[in-house]
Amino acid sequence: MKSVSLASALVREIERLILTGELEPGSRINEIHLANRFGTSRGPIREATRSLEAKGLVEVVRNRGVFVRRLSTEEAVEIYDVRSALFGQAGRLLAEHMTDEILARLTGFITDMDKLAESGEFDAYYPVNLAFHSFIVDSAGNKTLAAEYRRFVDKLHLFRARSLVQGGGLAVSNREHREMVDALASGDGERAFITHWRHVDRAKKRLLASIDPPPRRLSS
Repeated sequence: MKSVSLASALVREIERLILTGELEPGSRINEIHLANRFGTSRGPIREATRSLEAKGLVEVVRNRGVFVRRLSTEEAVEIYDVRSALFGQAGRLLAEHMTDEILARLTGFITDMDKLAESGEFDAYYPVNLAFHSFIVDSAGNKTLAAEYRRFVDKLHLFRARSLVQGGGLAVSNREHREMVDALASGDGERAFITHWRHVDRAKKRLLASIDPPPRRLSS
């Protein structure tokens, strides 16, 4: 149990270093440095990186080592397109069996995110945002959809974080969350699909704007 708990803790800690940018895309994972940092041997670090490889956050390069995965913009856009379809379907399925309890949980998430967005607390907002989306997908009741959704989402964390901090993204994203929850509360599956699909599509567009902002107009 201790070994399993240590490996899980190391996965969370190394993942946090990746998501916060302390370990940048393309950088090599230094097992000795991390082992010293976390007070463990290299074995558990290596086990943790294997889990992170399965999640799509690192890649093993033969004879060179383990590196933080660098996702191209083209790959990210393709994954966003697939994710939007999966998330839209999750919304449609959930709308068909909404309950007062589920609605209360979703409303609670939005209230918490409103407070965090207002204060600009991105580090606190982001995990609540992830939990909100995961709750919707898990509550949809389709385990295959949930597994596929997570497989794609794990690869997108760095890009999602980048799109959220651009141009007041926290508040804008949460307004879209409200649209989604309103659609779910209505019980209209098609409306729920559209709002959930559109939320991911808009996030993709925010991402593209952050990478390649439109040229500034010359003043006349």
